[in-house]
Amino acid sequence: MNIPNLLTILRVLLIPVFIGLFYLPFDWRYWAASGVFALASATDWLDGYLARRLGQSTPFGAFLDPVADKLIVAVALVLLVEEHGNLWLTLPAMIIIGREIVVSALREWMAELGARAHVAVSNLGKWKTTAQMVALVILLGNPPRMDFWVGLGYGLLIVAAGLTLWSMVQYLRAAWPHLSTGANGK
Repeated sequence: MNIPNLLTILRVLLIPVFIGLFYLPFDWRYWAASGVFALASATDWLDGYLARRLGQSTPFGAFLDPVADKLIVAVALVLLVEEHGNLWLTLPAMIIIGREIVVSALREWMAELGARAHVAVSNLGKWKTTAQMVALVILLGNPPRMDFWVGLGYGLLIVAAGLTLWSMVQYLRAAWPHLSTGANGK
C-alpha cells in the first residue's frame, strides 16, 4: 500500500460522505457536497501524479483508479439529475455514463484480445475530464435554479458530453479492425 493507492481508496470512501452531505436539509449542503467532490477530484489528479513521480504505479492502483473515478462521477450525475430534473442535465448525464460503460467494456474486450494499447487514454480524455469535473463542481455547489453559475455548469457539462462522444468514436474507430473481424480472424 502506497500514498497513491491510499488517495484512490480515500476517493472511494468519500462517496458516501458526499452523498450524505448532498441530502442534508441545509442550504450549505450544496457547497459542502461540492467541496467533497472537488477534494475527490483533486485526489484523482494527485494520485496519478504521485504514482508517476514516485514510481509507485501498481496493478491495484491501475485497477481501482478508473473505477473510483467512474463511481464518483456517476453518483454525482445521478444526484444532479434527480435534483435538477431537466433535459439540459439528464441528456449529458446519459451520454457520459453510457460512454463509460461502452468504453470500459471495449477496453476489457480488447485486453482479452491482447490489443489493449489500441484503446489507450488520449489527451482528448483529459480535456473531457476537466470540463466534466469543473461542471460537476459548479452544479453541485448551486441549487437547481437557472442563474449564471448553473447555466455555466450546464454549458460545461454539454461540452464534456460532446467530448465524451468524440472520444468514444475515436476508441471505436481504433478498435474497429478487431471488432469487424470474424471469429476466425477474417
